[in-house]
Amino acid sequence: MSARSTAARYARLSWFLGGVGLHRLTAYRLDFLLGAGAFLVRVGVQTAVVGLVFRQVPVVGGWSYHEVVFLLGFSLLPRGLDHLFTDQLWELSRKLVQRGEFYRHLVRPVSPLFSLLSERFLHPDGFGELIVGAALVGWSGSHLDLDLTATQWALAPLFVLCGALIHSAVKLLFASLSFWTVTSLPAMYAANQVSEFTSYPLDIYHPTLRALLTWVLPFAFTSYVPCTYLLTGDTGLVVWLPVVTAGAVALALAVWRRGLTIHDTTGS
Repeated sequence: MSARSTAARYARLSWFLGGVGLHRLTAYRLDFLLGAGAFLVRVGVQTAVVGLVFRQVPVVGGWSYHEVVFLLGFSLLPRGLDHLFTDQLWELSRKLVQRGEFYRHLVRPVSPLFSLLSERFLHPDGFGELIVGAALVGWSGSHLDLDLTATQWALAPLFVLCGALIHSAVKLLFASLSFWTVTSLPAMYAANQVSEFTSYPLDIYHPTLRALLTWVLPFAFTSYVPCTYLLTGDTGLVVWLPVVTAGAVALALAVWRRGLTIHDTTGS
């Protein structure tokens, strides 16, 4: 089978499974509403905290109130895009290897990774993150009177895509550790919590934490680096975004493939 026909096949499967995911939303409306409500409360609290801080000081780490809200909103966009398609990685880290259930993805006539992810396409929380993130970016951007260049407008969607790939790569890397440790949920949860730091300017953190978020767990490239470029035009770190994205994805896939070769059911 040629690469083109294989890609077309996976595209058709993704379209079909995405429809199944949307149908699931209509079948479990209360679950969707509860999840959406909890998400809105969390983002509302974050925004309120930012507002309280700026009632005391006009600038934090060189960032104004609307710039921080812009960063907070932008950080939700790649997170939401990632959330739509890769939420099932949490199940791999939590229980699939531990309970001996992962084997079913090895016997299906599709890629094991696609088989795993496709069990939960279009997670409803992802829609919430995208909608709220876009609203915060639009509202704060109007108050900042942003005048983006044609290049910045063209690059903005690519920034979101690269950010989503980085989020997915980090999740895949930590989820794949379960092939060795049986469960990797604590490590994956810790990495996810670390990513929350990049909802705020990195300038307020200690240099060690900034280095961790930039070059070890490169979440800075999902929000802080693109926003710095969009708000100020500074290209200092944004030129590294394609390299960091490609490196993160390549490393995660390498660990995943290595994990597949050593995987053995636990028999539990």
